[in-house]
Amino acid sequence: MEHKEKLKMMSIIFVIISLLICNCEEESHIIKFLPGYPAILPFTLETGYIGVGKLEEVELFYYFIESERDPAIDPLLLWLTGGPGCSAFSGLVFEIGPLTFNYSASYSSTDTPKFQLNPYSWTKVANIIFLDSPVGTGFSYGTTADAYYSDDILQSQYIYEFLRKWLTRHSKFKANHLYVSGDSYSGKIVPIVVQEILNGNKNKLVPKINIKGYILGNPKTSDDAFTNGRPKYAHRISLISDELYKSARINCRGDFTNVEEANTSNTKCLESFQAMLHLRNVVNEPHVLEPKCVYLSPKPHKMTLTKDYIKQPCRPQLYMLSYEWANDIQVREALHIREGTVDYWVRCNHSLNTYTQNVRSTVDYHEGFKKQFLRALVYSGDQDAAIPYVSTLEWIKQLNLSVDIKWSPWFVDGQVAGYVTQYWSFPYRLTFSTVKGAGHTAPEYKPRESLAMIDRWLGLSPL
Repeated sequence: MEHKEKLKMMSIIFVIISLLICNCEEESHIIKFLPGYPAILPFTLETGYIGVGKLEEVELFYYFIESERDPAIDPLLLWLTGGPGCSAFSGLVFEIGPLTFNYSASYSSTDTPKFQLNPYSWTKVANIIFLDSPVGTGFSYGTTADAYYSDDILQSQYIYEFLRKWLTRHSKFKANHLYVSGDSYSGKIVPIVVQEILNGNKNKLVPKINIKGYILGNPKTSDDAFTNGRPKYAHRISLISDELYKSARINCRGDFTNVEEANTSNTKCLESFQAMLHLRNVVNEPHVLEPKCVYLSPKPHKMTLTKDYIKQPCRPQLYMLSYEWANDIQVREALHIREGTVDYWVRCNHSLNTYTQNVRSTVDYHEGFKKQFLRALVYSGDQDAAIPYVSTLEWIKQLNLSVDIKWSPWFVDGQVAGYVTQYWSFPYRLTFSTVKGAGHTAPEYKPRESLAMIDRWLGLSPL
């Protein structure tokens, strides 16, 4: 039997085994009511687990929300929140999902945080799978201690396995256009997942995934481009002086990568870099125009949330509502969370000490995509100093793409919503866009403009 035929046979066996071991009624649940929302949910929400790995020792938890427009023909987005270790629920309620917390409501120490509908949800135009990945993120868990050891490559392979199993169980979405999507650290993971899908399709693994492209928001893609772009951005928005930036560029010979890793013997370079770092760190990096806030413990004491408290402008305080909600017993029952699997839910698990960040750059993946019929949307909030748009432009330039549409404004309701550049290298196309006034990440700060952007892009219209 030829190699390709063996792969195809193994793929068919994989699907059959997946179906045999899966009791789909137990694995996924349609949620009609959620604590904190006062009525039947006006959209279709499904939650569930899918086991991945050789022995399915990693159980990945997901939220799936059908498009509110036309689920049968609207695209399917897989959404990965960054970190690594940030729950997809953060992307759901703080960025692009149909629910958001009601910050104007009054709260007591016994209240469940309240939801309201998000009029700018991306589910207005797409079906979205919000996936808790890697293992140890959100409600995803491992059945053994060794299952918690993961890295960028392994995580991406597990996500591809998850997709194959999910589409096998949701066959009505096999024909929908798929876009692998995510933000922040997922800028590294998304391209690897895309390559896994392309490889699987080439090797005729089933189900064949109808991938059409990928979406990256405020992405960390290349460590070197990230590091070199931050001082340039800080200078561009007047966080550091002309004199200091010029001195740093000369002393460090235009390369800050070794400095940030404390791997330089160049004293003048190090002094200049530390001076820039001090000036940059006194502002709020996720959004330079918002106040810098005190970090809140991931395991806070039960608190009384009042209107005055919620009206405080510090976003970490607003994030506390997600902790209160996701750790409520009634909420876990409503979501069908398996008992004893996750002791305490956190929005971003910064203690993933069993996770290895082993990919410094995914620029080579993007380079390889230039031979594929793929579309890419890369966007950044222009007030984000954490992963600034300048860093993103640094690695896009490395692709040596032709410019189809030069840097131009795009509009929402007659106002400039950002600036867009269209690149191409047939058959590949990449759209880069800033979102004016947005931070890290764009939909959280500018939901209306972000919905307009994704709606136009998915609809093949100019921004």
